Amino acid sequence: MTQSVEDETTINDSYSVTVPAAVRRAADIESGDKLRWQVDDDGALSVEIVKQRYGAFSELQPVDIDEETNAADDHDLIAGDP
Repeated sequence: MTQSVEDETTINDSYSVTVPAAVRRAADIESGDKLRWQVDDDGALSVEIVKQRYGAFSELQPVDIDEETNAADDHDLIAGDP
């Protein structure tokens, strides 16, 4: 059985909120995750956690294509363009 966690926070002058520590722990929210807010027709607010974990590609191995690349110079190139 999952334990329910409830807490409250105050919206500051810049309309920011802090997610309480107990809620972060219970919902497994980490730095870099996003919260997607939705208000339905009745005015009920819901929040969905969108996981944005660092290291998502850390298990991938680099591929040697036998040519030097430079992402800073090549990032705007389109395949096939000179």
